[in-house]
Parts: sequence; C-alpha cells; structure tokens
Amino acid sequence: MSAAPRPAADLADSLPERIRGVGTSQIGLVADRGRDDPDVVKLWIGEGDLPTPDIVVEAAHRAMLAGETRYTYSRGIPRLHEALSDYHRRHWGVEVAPERFAITAGGMNAIMQACQALLDTGDEVIIPSPNWPNLAEAVRVTGGTPVTVPYRRSADGRFSLPISDIEAAITPRTRILVVNSPSNPTGWVMPLAEMEALRDLARARDLWIISDEVYAHFTYGNAIAPSFLQICTPSDRLIVTNTFSKNWAMTGWRAGWLVYPQGLAGTFGKLGQYNTTSIPTFIQHAAVAALEEGDSFIRTMVGRCAESRTIMMEGLSRLKGVTVFAPEGAFYLMARVDTGETSLDLAFRLLREAKVGVAPGTAFGPEGEGFIRICFAVSPALAREAVARLTRVLGER
Repeated sequence: MSAAPRPAADLADSLPERIRGVGTSQIGLVADRGRDDPDVVKLWIGEGDLPTPDIVVEAAHRAMLAGETRYTYSRGIPRLHEALSDYHRRHWGVEVAPERFAITAGGMNAIMQACQALLDTGDEVIIPSPNWPNLAEAVRVTGGTPVTVPYRRSADGRFSLPISDIEAAITPRTRILVVNSPSNPTGWVMPLAEMEALRDLARARDLWIISDEVYAHFTYGNAIAPSFLQICTPSDRLIVTNTFSKNWAMTGWRAGWLVYPQGLAGTFGKLGQYNTTSIPTFIQHAAVAALEEGDSFIRTMVGRCAESRTIMMEGLSRLKGVTVFAPEGAFYLMARVDTGETSLDLAFRLLREAKVGVAPGTAFGPEGEGFIRICFAVSPALAREAVARLTRVLGER
C-alpha cells in the first residue's frame, strides 16, 4: 500500500533554504489586486505605455516569414553582437568586441546569469538600498547573501552613495559590488568620478562589479548616464547588464544582454545553453532593428518621460503630507507620504480610493518605508489624470 502524499505545506518546507528564503514582491501584491481593472491608472511597474515601435514588430515578422524560428547560438546571433558593439560605440564612445556580448531573456536573466557565474554559497553581494528587489532575490536564488548599504539623503532630498560606506560593508566574504545607475527606484545617477573610485576599490580588493545600466538614456540633464565600460578594461572584473525592455518598449519580448570580460565567452555560452538554450531567433532580429533604427524612438520616450516627470513633480508637491524629490535619472518618483500608514497599506488605499496603482516603498527594502514609487513613463495626459485622482484622495496643502 503506497504512502499518502505529503501536504503541500510540508513540500514547501522541504525545499532548499535559498528558495524558501526568496521574498514575495510587494509590487506584485498590489498589482494583483488591480491588474485586470481597466479603470486603474497603473503606475506600479517599470513599464511605459507606448507600444513597441513598428520597426521592431515588422523586423520580427519578416524574420518569422523568412524561417528564423529555429534554434541558434546560445549567446545570440552574430549580427546582434555586431549591432550591440556599434550601439555602445555610438552612444558611449567605447569599443566592446562583439565576442563579449551574451543575449539573455531580458535584463533579469542577465542578472541571474551573472550571479550564477560568480557566486558560491555564502558569498556576500553589496547592494545599495532602496533597490529593485529582483537584485537581492537573484543573489539569494544562486546561494549568495545580499548585504544592503543605504543611500544617504541630503537636505534637498538628493540621494548619494559615498564610496566609504560601500568600503565599510566589505568583509572577507564579499564577492560582488552591485551598482544600478540610473537607479530604480531612487533616480540617483552615479557620477563618473565615483565610478572610477569604485572601480579602483574593486581592483584593490579583487571584487567583481555588476553594473545594471538599463536606464542609461533616461536622464534629465541632456547627457546620457556614464557607463563602467568607459573606465574599465576588457580584463576588469566587470559585468554590465542591460535590456531592450525600457528603451524600445519591449518589456514583453524578453530580450536583454550582458557584457562580460574578455575570455568568458565559453562560460556564458554554457550558461545561455542551460538557462534558455537561446531566446527566440526572430526576436533577436527584431532587437537588431531596435539597435540600428531605434534611436529616434528612445528620444521620443525620454522626452515624453521628461514632460510627465514635470507634471507629476509639480502636482504631487502640492499634496498634503507629500514630499517629492526630483530624480536625476530613470523614470520613477520616490515620494514621501506622511499619513501614518505603512507604505503597503497606503498603496492598497490609493488603489481602492483613487484607482491609482503605485508601488509601496518597502518593496525596495526597509529603507523605503514611508515612500511610494510612481512610474512616470506614461503620457502627459495620464500623468495629469493620476495627479488629479491622488489630489482628490490626499487633498492639497
């Protein structure tokens, strides 16, 4: 007679600690309550409201009709590597050899592969906080231990990250320093001089840097954000992760890339093989079109974000109990809201009473308590509507 199956709770308890310890996304908790409500202004997730540009969609269609629907190289098609090399030369003036790129299933898979390549069980990874929660959870899934270093705040609300604070957090178990600039959710942009100081610290301590540069074009001072590729050599312990999602409204396409040091093509070829085999071949041809023909779309996206940023900054600053800090980059506002509620409870209330979906600050770590994050990668009209709805619920000063 066979034994009865174990209860589901017992099965969950039997999983490895690194999986049991993975947190639940508070952004998802809020979004799942209003995801299917057409009346909700959805500002919780890092996604613009423009459709993918026609040049990308048409390139995918042409590739499918041409039979580009089969397996391909695990690191991606050579033509896409060449297009990425040209893209980095055009925007940052750097020479990155085509063989240093691996194509991934979005920026998240790029981060996961970086962690898989670098971490042993118990290795520590230093991450500034508040931070995109997926960074720390990728570390946990791959057996590492995230160590947060809080951003500092100046009197005018600007975020900063002294290199001395990072250095103080380093222990014998530290393996990786993570930088996300421009930052989700803070909007902080790391100055080039500080990047050089962090590079020198990593070299001195034999540490790796993972630089998440997905929002590089989204800055509001007429200059692209600097890249670690501008100050590092091909032999530095640097991995840069990026995605097609933000620049070209391709969040659902799941296409990204990473740049690794010279000599690791074999390593990332194997990781690509065992993670995804490869991302769809026709999507890679669409990504080539985005890189080669999509610069004007990026300018449209950034200009639109800049206008909606201004609308939300001006509108939210008039609300009772709300303090707004101007983000230097990315497309999020971190607004402090003093209502006596937790940020999660406030997010649920705004969803219920204002029909506006925001992300609770604690989704990005305990340092985010008292804040909400609002994505302003939406049309100016939608930004005005969101402000009007929030005004009706929170009231003006």
